[in-house]
Order: sequence, then C-alpha cells, then structure tokens
Amino acid sequence: MKNVFKVLILTVLVATLASCTSLNNVVREPNTRVLLNMSDFSLSKQVSAEAKTVKVLGIDWSRIFKVNTGEVNKDGEAGASAVSAASIPVIGSFIGDKNKSYALHELITSNPGYDVVFYPQFETKKFAPGLGLFYNVTTVKATARLGKLTE
Repeated sequence: MKNVFKVLILTVLVATLASCTSLNNVVREPNTRVLLNMSDFSLSKQVSAEAKTVKVLGIDWSRIFKVNTGEVNKDGEAGASAVSAASIPVIGSFIGDKNKSYALHELITSNPGYDVVFYPQFETKKFAPGLGLFYNVTTVKATARLGKLTE
C-alpha cells in the first residue's frame, strides 16, 4: 500500500512538472477617436498611378529583395514600408492584394505632401499566356483623391 501511494504521488508530481503551460497577455490600446469633417480637408483632383508585376515561375524577381507597399495603417501600427511609416491612412478600402498595395505606394510617392487617401479604386489587368504557371504580368492602376488637412 505504501508503494502504491508513493507511485501515485510520483505520478502526480511528474504530470504536474511535465505539463505544458501557455500564457497570453493582451493589453488593449485606448479607444481614441478624432471626428473629422470633409471641410477639414482640401482634396485633390483624382490622381492615378500604376504598378506592374511580372512573375516568372511564380516569383516576382524584381521585388524579391525590395518591397515597396502602401498599406492601410490600422490603429497606428507602423509597418515596415516607408508609406506606412509615414502613417498615411487610406479611407474606404481594404487592401488584401500585394499588387494593389504596390499601386497605392506609387500613388502616394508620386504625389507627396498629402495626409489621406480617399476611396481608392483599382483596375487590374492580368496577362497570363497558357495557364500562367511560368509567366504572368499583372498591371494595377490605382485612382483616388488625396487630401490635406486644412489648418
């Protein structure tokens, strides 16, 4: 009986010390909002920019070591690109495609001095001979109005 009790205690001790533990700490950011009206902005005319992606064997060789993207800057998180580090928000669109973010980057860098991109529209043209497994070309044109905050 004594040996069974020792084995039981040893088993519980080993199970306790050998178990996995996962800790997750989450800190919420404060919910800060700024109310802006359209009269707070001076808007540009519609401007456009294009980005072209050429993939050979499924790899974009021109951007394999260099990536320039424009991103939706959500909750003040700055990404790795120069555009999102400048914190230019995009209002009215979710960008889930890399080609669209390349076109948005071109739009922002070719028109410096603006604070906000309003409702970008994207036109995509894709050329893929055959099945497009070996070679395909994607051209994305981004068109939007840019805004500056008035003082």
